[in-house]
Amino acid sequence: MQFIRSLYFTNRLYLCLTGLVCLFVLAFFLPVLLVVAKIAFGVLLLLTLLDLLLLYRNGQGMFASRSMQQKLSNGSDNDIYLYIENKYSFAVHTEVIDELPFQFQKRDSLFRAHIPKGRTHIIQYTLRPTKRGSYSFGAINVFAMGTLQLIKRRYRFAQDQEVPVYPSFIQMQQYELMAVSNRLQEIGVKRVRRIGHSSEFEQIRPYVAGDDQRTVNWKASARKAELMVNSYQDEKSQQVYCLIDKGRVMQMPFEGLSLLDYAINASLVISNIALKKQDKAGLITFSDKISNMLPAQRKSDQIRRIMELLYNQKTMYQETDYERLYTTVRHSIKQRSLLLLFTNFETLNGAQRQLPYLRALARHHLLVVIFFENTELHALLHQRAKSTEEIYTKAIAQKFDYDKRQIVKELQQHGIHAILTPPEQLTINTINKYLELKARGLI
Repeated sequence: MQFIRSLYFTNRLYLCLTGLVCLFVLAFFLPVLLVVAKIAFGVLLLLTLLDLLLLYRNGQGMFASRSMQQKLSNGSDNDIYLYIENKYSFAVHTEVIDELPFQFQKRDSLFRAHIPKGRTHIIQYTLRPTKRGSYSFGAINVFAMGTLQLIKRRYRFAQDQEVPVYPSFIQMQQYELMAVSNRLQEIGVKRVRRIGHSSEFEQIRPYVAGDDQRTVNWKASARKAELMVNSYQDEKSQQVYCLIDKGRVMQMPFEGLSLLDYAINASLVISNIALKKQDKAGLITFSDKISNMLPAQRKSDQIRRIMELLYNQKTMYQETDYERLYTTVRHSIKQRSLLLLFTNFETLNGAQRQLPYLRALARHHLLVVIFFENTELHALLHQRAKSTEEIYTKAIAQKFDYDKRQIVKELQQHGIHAILTPPEQLTINTINKYLELKARGLI
């Protein structure tokens, strides 16, 4: 039974059989072709049996395994490697099907390869998950064909794996690498000119060409008989909190990811950068109630704790309770902190209803409200209307777009910083705002 389940005929064999049928049909009208048809049938039968014997005389002619990271990164391209080993004494043609998790809804993961005898072939492909959670990989199916390619033998290798998909740690590592190599400008992070000096004094050191003359310490220069300057450093140990709205407004999808996932990925990156800047990073997730709160700290495992907390976050479909958020922040965060609030407002009225609580937060902390442009509406605004219905649709889209920009002005009028950003630019714009606020000494 196992032999039958592993045996498959190739398209080449079916084409040969089709040709033989045609030849036998022609032999009905031209009897001289009957002998040719019989000889061809015998040759095909012998070749098929030979191909069958070569493929099945080796009990385990192929081996396959899968290699990947222990966890996948949400919204990023993750590399997957398949190792296909040929144990036959001849080269084989292979077709490889990897059984992917159902979340990807992919049924076309077929790879073809020609593998010389005794060699291992590596197949590399990428997967981009769009939801956090547990993903189940199944078996690897390898269909081996000999030189004649008339018969296929299927090998099935149990490579069942449960792999968690975490917030985009690949994106976090990319930004960290760019920061270490001073290449953040290449991906859109602006170089911010420092205004004045930070209040945190570091040391007195000798003057070098290019130093600001206003930093010259004349008393120290007189003692040392050489020019000495005061050196300053960024203030450290400032608290940075990411406040993530999990209400129904964050369920809207863009390019496969929900707004909540964009906010989670950006929060992970900005928390890591804050920790690298010697600040303290914390996190609050909320909807109609406070779901999680991680106090701002600068421990060595803080980014791991943030990642673990973000892993299980799901959209809640209730109305967001900003009064509860204000109460929690007021009682739990005593030190003035930078609050990065990830949310979404679609209408000016919706933002105005929450404005009293946002103003209350801004009185005690430096609040940045981050919400999203509707990129689908932007595409609609740039299309030419061709009918009366399309004119009305475009007018409604313009109203929504106008409301978004009015929300920014309304927040700024009350001293609240605001970022209106496309979802794909969320991380870059948040980093730029954080660096700008530090450079201006506002935190």
